[in-house]
Amino acid sequence: MKNKKYLFIYLKTGGGHLAPARAVSEYFAKGEINPEIMLVDGFAKSGRLVKMVIEDGYRVLQDKAQWIYELIYAIHKLKIVSLISSSLVSIFVKNNLRKIILEEKPDKIVIFHFFVIASVYTILREEKINIPVIAVVTDPYSPHPIWFLNKNQTFIVFSDLLKKKCTAMGIDATRLHLFPFIIDDKYSRLATEEDKNKYRKELGFSAKRMLLILGGGDGIPKGIQIIKKILKGKWDYEIAFVCGRNRELYDKVRLLEEKMKTGRVKIYGYTDLVYKLISISDLVITKCGASTFMEILISRKIPIVNNYIWEQEKGNVKFLVDNDIGIYEKRIGKLPGIVNSFFSDQSRIDRVVNKIASLDFKNGLSLVADFIKKYEQ
Repeated sequence: MKNKKYLFIYLKTGGGHLAPARAVSEYFAKGEINPEIMLVDGFAKSGRLVKMVIEDGYRVLQDKAQWIYELIYAIHKLKIVSLISSSLVSIFVKNNLRKIILEEKPDKIVIFHFFVIASVYTILREEKINIPVIAVVTDPYSPHPIWFLNKNQTFIVFSDLLKKKCTAMGIDATRLHLFPFIIDDKYSRLATEEDKNKYRKELGFSAKRMLLILGGGDGIPKGIQIIKKILKGKWDYEIAFVCGRNRELYDKVRLLEEKMKTGRVKIYGYTDLVYKLISISDLVITKCGASTFMEILISRKIPIVNNYIWEQEKGNVKFLVDNDIGIYEKRIGKLPGIVNSFFSDQSRIDRVVNKIASLDFKNGLSLVADFIKKYEQ
């Protein structure tokens, strides 16, 4: 029997949309009789200008002018603005998606970015094609309003809070399917002490305390200011700094370490070592993107959030603070003191880690994959 074929459609606006799509795709690839997955970048054929405005614009605004992005996000709470934006993006992605859908004839389409929802449904309607479609809402607590312009679709959501918000918006509860958040399958297994010792040796770290600075695929906003503040103070721990795709940040941190010659700061660009780095860290200074946020918590590490996107990631921060499982501190000057206060009091670390453990975070990867496989419209 011919394997089924699924299209997983995403956009590269941050790592939070591609990461879950890739995680499910790789999970399916491990099976012997699983469907064929096509990962489709909606902007792949849209031209450099569109990518520069939306993809690069997202990265630049996050790093240089986050308030502008937050203002744009707030304006999109107006339905008319969301509809206009969705229609404009559709102009640039619809032709490419139409070509792929008609040529590949997928058995199912799974959407991992709100900006392609309108295009997919328009294509199916215009071509008179009946293909089951699932929208995976990649933010667990306060997602973008455009996700819900079409209330008559099937949603996968990652929190009971969001499910209740959706029903309050008038979405039928039968269209809402609740699962634990999905991240890479590596995180389905908690690293043992033996694993951690192996990773430390492999990566060149000692058994000392370790601070990880991590901001997701595009690096952490104001990362150079953060590391400068930490290195100017008194510290006796090792530091791993992941800059992601942010080459400018990587170069600045590397030059700072070369100048200060601490010998205790290891710098990474975009790397597949994040699981190991989180596993051997004690504390993680981070922003509050959903995938990174959940990777830290499921690994039972303590997040210290310095930055989040207002409204879109506000729910993540609120969950963290309300459950007392991490710290939110936007003042960079306060971060060294917070890190030192944890490292000088092991009982405080143990208390927070035990709270995280008590919430029993699970990786929803296998459950979501099974749902997608069995789903029939």
